[in-house]
Amino acid sequence: IEDKCSVTIEVDSEYGDTIISAGTKPVEEMEPFKAVEIVSAIGKGFSPERAYRLLSEEEVLQLIDLRDYAGKSPNALSRIKGRIIGEAGKSRKTIEDLSGTYISVYGHNVAIIGTFEETKLATEAVTMLSKGRSHANVYNMLQEAKRKSKLDRMQLWENDTMRKL
Repeated sequence: IEDKCSVTIEVDSEYGDTIISAGTKPVEEMEPFKAVEIVSAIGKGFSPERAYRLLSEEEVLQLIDLRDYAGKSPNALSRIKGRIIGEAGKSRKTIEDLSGTYISVYGHNVAIIGTFEETKLATEAVTMLSKGRSHANVYNMLQEAKRKSKLDRMQLWENDTMRKL
């Protein structure tokens, strides 16, 4: 992270605090912010390899606090996390595949890495599950959004091709 983002990272092992400061090399404007996002993503349960996806300017980290849906009930929180993860991680994997994102369920948070549009879609899916919507409804919404996105890209390509003629 230090090399890729031109920063220095210090971790206080006693308290778990992380201090990120500019390194000695010239820094591009967004690099320190990307370093903060990467460290945050790793802290929310992502592997460093998945967190490095945030180095791209198009990628963002979205956090959802499940306590907004579960309240203070540990049982409700556990139930919601179970719905998002699914049996053997199947639900989480399906949402990742259909939205093009990476998802981590850690503590009372769901963290999502992807482009703005991808994270928006995955956030909607997680929110729907958190509110009790059926998995079938959520998957249908994701598939329809994926289909629409593909059609939009084809239309854009078609329009671009027509302009060149």
